Amino acid sequence: MSGSTGSMMVDEDHVQQIELLNGTPDSFGGVSVEIKNPMDSNLFGDLLRASISQWRQKGTRGVWIKLPIQHANLVEAAVKQGFWYHHAEPDYLMLAHWIPNTAHSLPANASHRVGIAAFVINSKGEVLVVQEKNGIFKGTGVWKLPTGVVNEGEDICTAAMREVDEETQVKTEFVEVLAFRQSHKSFYNKSDLMFVCMLRPLSSEIQKQDEEIEAAQWIPIEEYAAQPFVKKNPAFDSIANICLAKKDMKYTGFSTLATTTRSGKTSTLYFNNQDLKQPLSSDNQA
Repeated sequence: MSGSTGSMMVDEDHVQQIELLNGTPDSFGGVSVEIKNPMDSNLFGDLLRASISQWRQKGTRGVWIKLPIQHANLVEAAVKQGFWYHHAEPDYLMLAHWIPNTAHSLPANASHRVGIAAFVINSKGEVLVVQEKNGIFKGTGVWKLPTGVVNEGEDICTAAMREVDEETQVKTEFVEVLAFRQSHKSFYNKSDLMFVCMLRPLSSEIQKQDEEIEAAQWIPIEEYAAQPFVKKNPAFDSIANICLAKKDMKYTGFSTLATTTRSGKTSTLYFNNQDLKQPLSSDNQA
């Protein structure tokens, strides 16, 4: 086991030297443990039980255990000690436990999935649309905006350009976020944020992605907005009307500003620069 530490534990008859799990303290009175080496599940259960006892004496509240997938044999032992699943990634499971006899205040797993819809309009007033081979639009004949999910660590503006490139191989540059939509109980009961992004095409030739896209083409934006499906669905109709207003220069969305957080991490600020009465410096911190 990586990073264990020795500690004296006392039972009724004798003093026994045993190893405890090494937890790294966090800023909220908790500890984090990462299991790196193989371990017998029974031994892990004993170590975990003894460690929780010591953490309780120290006033520790929350306990996080990062369990790589190759150590999945330890899950049952952790659950028996009161741990629950917090979240999972392809290569690990995060388990959580609250030591005090109170309602826990540990942050929940990520609550939203973030997606984009790309409004790509050329100088002729034509919009790039696709028909999908899979999902709820399969076989419906509905022309829709290219859509997709934002990857971890990916900016919304970058995701929009990437998705258009992947589905149609049309190269674009980001212009604005026109609107965003929030819905709930969407993907595995998660909430969903969809950002409608306006992009400017840098190329026009379409080479559709055969695996996901049935067809792709440029059509007049009015034709896209007039589709019966769009007209009958308020969310789609509202987005189409926003896009029409933008085409007629009667709407302003949110442009981007590259900035940094207080800790120095790269960040992107989206704002309405048309109505702003003073300039913003790229040195401003969000």
